[in-house]
Amino acid sequence: MNLLKRLPPFDSKSGNLNVVIDTPKGCRSKFAYDMKRKAYVLKSVLPQGALFPFDFGSIPGTKAQDGDPLDALVLMDEPAFCGCLIESRLVGVIEAEQSEDGKTERNDRLIAVAAKSSTHAEVKSLSDLSPTLIKEIEHFFISYNQERGKKFRPIGRFGPKRAEQLVKKQKRRTKRRK
Repeated sequence: MNLLKRLPPFDSKSGNLNVVIDTPKGCRSKFAYDMKRKAYVLKSVLPQGALFPFDFGSIPGTKAQDGDPLDALVLMDEPAFCGCLIESRLVGVIEAEQSEDGKTERNDRLIAVAAKSSTHAEVKSLSDLSPTLIKEIEHFFISYNQERGKKFRPIGRFGPKRAEQLVKKQKRRTKRRK
């Protein structure tokens, strides 16, 4: 069963964003679903002291410029587990460019809140988060990519409408490629 291929980006009943968790909050190990092996695999291990600040996952039915599903950071009360489906509310996007070996491509980071989160229930937009937290999230992705020999450069922060447009655009892109 592959949720990333089977599910649409948005739940048809609730309208919430579907996010399949790859890497739980507080984890040093970066996991990703390998379509060929049909299993989660260890992609990398962060340096001692570096942890994923929130649950990190993939949005089913989408394909970003790097060929993988769109990425989302999900704020919620407790860490989930690999493969867990979390219905989430989009609150924004950190648009970014990622460079490696002279090649630059977009690698945006969607920010969402678990629909069932009580801790983050009032968060409806990036503007509801502290500027310090957003900077820390950006810094995490900058240092995470730097450790892997890549450069991650945030180019803009936008609210939930822009984030939803991005998901819908990548959904259409995926349909055209099939």
